[in-house]
Amino acid sequence: MAPIKFGVGHSVRRKEDDALVRGKGRYTDDHAPQATAYALMLRSPHAHATFTIDAARARGLPGVLSILTGDDVKELGGLPCLFNLPDNPFKAPDYPILARGEVRHVGDAVAFVVAETLPQARDALEAIEVEWTPLPAVVGVVNAVKSDAPQVWPQFPGNVLFDVPIGDKAATDAVFAKAHAIAEINIVNPRIITNYMETRAVVAEYDAKRDHLTLTIGSQGSHRLRDILCQTVLKIPVTQMRVICPDVGGGFGTKLFPYREYALAAYAARKLRRGVKWAADRADHFVGDAQGRDNVTKARMALAEDGKFLAMDVDLIGDMGAYLSTFGPYIPFGGAGMLPGLYDIKTFHCRVRTVFSNTVPVDAYRGAGRPEAAYVIERLVDAAARKLGMTPDAIRRKNFIPPRAMPYTTATGKVYDSGDFAAHLKRAMEVGEWKEFPKRARAAKKQGLVRGIGLASYVEVCGTMGEETAHLRLDPNGDVTILIGTQSSGQGHQTAYAQLVSEQFGLAPERVHIVQGDTDQIATGLGTGGSASIPSGGVAVERATAKLGANLREIAADALEAGAADLEISDGTVRVAGTDRSISFAELAKREGVDPAKLATSDKFSSADGTYPNGTHLVEVEIDPATGKIQIVNYVIVDDFGVTLNPLLLAGQVHGGTMQGIGQALMEQAVYDPQDGQLVTGSFMDYALPRAADGAPISFETHNVPCKTNPLGVKGAGEAGAIGSCPAVVNAIIDGLWRDYHIDSIDMPATPERVWMAIREHARQHRL
Repeated sequence: MAPIKFGVGHSVRRKEDDALVRGKGRYTDDHAPQATAYALMLRSPHAHATFTIDAARARGLPGVLSILTGDDVKELGGLPCLFNLPDNPFKAPDYPILARGEVRHVGDAVAFVVAETLPQARDALEAIEVEWTPLPAVVGVVNAVKSDAPQVWPQFPGNVLFDVPIGDKAATDAVFAKAHAIAEINIVNPRIITNYMETRAVVAEYDAKRDHLTLTIGSQGSHRLRDILCQTVLKIPVTQMRVICPDVGGGFGTKLFPYREYALAAYAARKLRRGVKWAADRADHFVGDAQGRDNVTKARMALAEDGKFLAMDVDLIGDMGAYLSTFGPYIPFGGAGMLPGLYDIKTFHCRVRTVFSNTVPVDAYRGAGRPEAAYVIERLVDAAARKLGMTPDAIRRKNFIPPRAMPYTTATGKVYDSGDFAAHLKRAMEVGEWKEFPKRARAAKKQGLVRGIGLASYVEVCGTMGEETAHLRLDPNGDVTILIGTQSSGQGHQTAYAQLVSEQFGLAPERVHIVQGDTDQIATGLGTGGSASIPSGGVAVERATAKLGANLREIAADALEAGAADLEISDGTVRVAGTDRSISFAELAKREGVDPAKLATSDKFSSADGTYPNGTHLVEVEIDPATGKIQIVNYVIVDDFGVTLNPLLLAGQVHGGTMQGIGQALMEQAVYDPQDGQLVTGSFMDYALPRAADGAPISFETHNVPCKTNPLGVKGAGEAGAIGSCPAVVNAIIDGLWRDYHIDSIDMPATPERVWMAIREHARQHRL
């Protein structure tokens, strides 16, 4: 059999990119059916207020087709929260499609305007008369739990949704009482605006003859949206809606959820019996899309004299915003399960509180709780090293779970199936020339600069979305088509799935076609989230390909008058091994008498136990004490992803996630005015995103240990870069500040101003 050019492990270039770089991509905003009307959303300018609304004059303006207010859509269901506590369930407050009488955050939806043109819709929006009565608002988790804080929801006293323990508090307290030393940190994981390149959009079309809706949406999954919109909001059978997801320009978790505009566009299209299109501008995105992170955490580690971790205790508060988004409450609760990290910590306790505030709802954002957990444990480990006078690498090696302990069940019940954590730490230190760092620090000192070096060794759980099914068919021309319910938003699924087929059939990637994001063509699908596409969808594709291969051998055996066991498949051809007797896929597809059912197969897989990618990030920074400016001068990543499907795709995912983490560590933060709840960072004039110059060339390699929870051995990789980067960057900054100024803490984002002020405060205290 000829060597496989495009199979697993090969750096195959992304087949989808040719169209995208030539401007031939097809995004939701490119979809413009004839006679489509245009929609805009009227949003609240107040963080908390009661209101009355009068749209009579606006409805009479030229071109206005419909103006929907809360009273007009009161029969619609609200947006659901799909998570609840298993042992202490709560009743989520109503998340209405349009607010009725009271708004609870800046950007809360008040009216939906539909007109013949966008300018006409904008004129109508401005003509709607709203009488506002502002109410007290609360911003930030620390303020939300104060005894005198304004209440977001009267049925949740103290603004607390739930307050639950994880682990054993009594046992943890007992260990702390006898500990040799205790390391402590108080940290903030700031709120993030989840910016992606393509803002959200929807085009709703209505077929009156069939009483049927078609929604084209830039989303991370078509089936979940259809089911929620139909069953919960519009209250119609799912057979009356088709959802299509074309090209999607980024998602990061935030495009996985249903949003108000999708239901409103569908409702308006049905009412008007014509297409309705809504596309967010960036201002809409800043106040209308779920935001990320926003935790305040206190953490302690009980330490033995030799540096062994004895117990960990955490108090975590997560901000939910004004409403509960689809998975919002799960993010801090589920993330807390990963707080022990890579370490052998036998005794653990965490208090998890989720609170309401008068801000945009918070939900999953690249990593969804696991970056927050990694940030806590890796900051705490460095604090423990300083407490005992140990080096950051030594204390990690002292406490890593060893490979011989696998499978290892953590104190929070997570089962790590594989990994060699000390190995990727060692390799990262070699590549980063850790031992030579003191020389570089001294050289920087001569230039008036401060050098710092930091580590973060992370682990995350992913790939637990559920069961995914792949359907394969042999096309008449001998190509193969895959239909699958995952959804690419830039990850490269077209290429990755093609490689799994090529591994068995030897087909070039251009001969493998992927169909996704269409509920009419694909029966089921989970969409894409939690780095589950390859661990679940990829396994389903691999299995379905094997089934199709067996069928083709059976058909070819009859055609070639040979035993199926003597046949091999390569280059889209089945041949008798060691001979020139062969038959092409195209000939097999057209062969008379062949049962068509043999030319299509399907299989499924659920990665119920998840995968646990892990790795080490090593960062070296240079700090200018005169300005507080931070420059990343070296970045090393050594990751364990089990098996590498495509090194190019993998590196792209890791680089992208890492830059997002760098952005959060150094500059990104959603800031709300504590008095009136206004989003101060409401545009790119005020909210900074990282650019290439803010990072550094990344040295990336893998030290893979195959995963044991799926047949491919792969571990999800889409979120890993965003998980290891924040703690590594901040640990590097603190390393430099600690060495020169004895500053042992700084919160993200570590802006130049914040660093400069910390240095100046140290100087002031030192003079005293």
